[in-house]
Amino acid sequence: MARMNRSSRLSNVFFTFLGAASVGLVIAVLALAGVFESTERVVTQAPRTSTTAVSEQRAADGSVSQIYAQTAPGVAFIQNRGNGGSGSGFLIDAQGHVVTNAHVVDGGSSFTVRFGEDGDALTAKLIGKDESTDLAVLEIDPKQRPAESRPLELASSSALRPGDVAIAIGSPFGLSGSVTTGVISALHRTITAPNGFQIEGVLQTDAAINPGNSGGPLLDAEGRVIGVNSQIAASSARQSSGVGFAVPVDTVNEVVPELIRGGDIERAYLGVSSTLDPDDDGAVVDMITPDGPAAASELRTGDRITAVDGAEVKEPSDLSSAVLKHKPGERVELTVVRDGEQRTIEVELGTRPDQLAQG
Repeated sequence: MARMNRSSRLSNVFFTFLGAASVGLVIAVLALAGVFESTERVVTQAPRTSTTAVSEQRAADGSVSQIYAQTAPGVAFIQNRGNGGSGSGFLIDAQGHVVTNAHVVDGGSSFTVRFGEDGDALTAKLIGKDESTDLAVLEIDPKQRPAESRPLELASSSALRPGDVAIAIGSPFGLSGSVTTGVISALHRTITAPNGFQIEGVLQTDAAINPGNSGGPLLDAEGRVIGVNSQIAASSARQSSGVGFAVPVDTVNEVVPELIRGGDIERAYLGVSSTLDPDDDGAVVDMITPDGPAAASELRTGDRITAVDGAEVKEPSDLSSAVLKHKPGERVELTVVRDGEQRTIEVELGTRPDQLAQG
């Protein structure tokens, strides 16, 4: 039976990666790179929230000015000397590690980090980046860190609800130390990573974010990081439309320690793309990557995958999440429906490539 809560799709809007370069340059660079993605694929309509409830929560949780004073000294303006671009980031520990977006550091080998309007431009080195989650870590000499620049506290994104307060701090259009407020508009969005794969569990917010906010923190009403601002949905004007997206902090908590340790992040890979079935639950296979793990199995295009190792798959994002819970080399059992008949297909998972295969 078809599920009754499938959301309608938005149209005539495009995803834009934020401020990895100056305002004019970033649009040209990203268009050439092919990173504009129609929201037909990934955006569903956000639930309505009560402005009265939001105002009451803001009053109860303390003023934005207090949160800003507490956290802004730990938010950085980042310059990418390699491509002339800029973005934002934030300090996460006393060892000088700064979290930002992978697309902010893309194409660069030399970076500077500046805390505060009048702070010095500190030399930073790239520790690691993960394009699959659009996260990266820079490192500055901790002895050069300004005394007032304290690491930001990381929260958890698992308990967030639509309507919760959201505060963004960053450097839109190079204007460092800018703060905007809003709410969490929706949860569990899916956006496209720089390498073409999908980032799951993304936060949607109406706090204004623009080119240059990329890599900056999205904060809760207690000033804790709940996400890393990464993309916006933009009209032809290519500016904030009140629909922004942040990589959830639970993903940061998982990925960033691995990057700091210098480890390579390997993810399990099935090697299929799938679509939503308009009439039933499941992920319908519409493409199998040649030479990929699924290509060596009995899986066929048109198969509707309904479970992975017994875990229910109601839509394509469930399939992705289920695969990522495994490690490369592990074998999984896919429950599929083909021509009205259910069958089980075993697949040995591979390692996700650096870039999604096209075509």
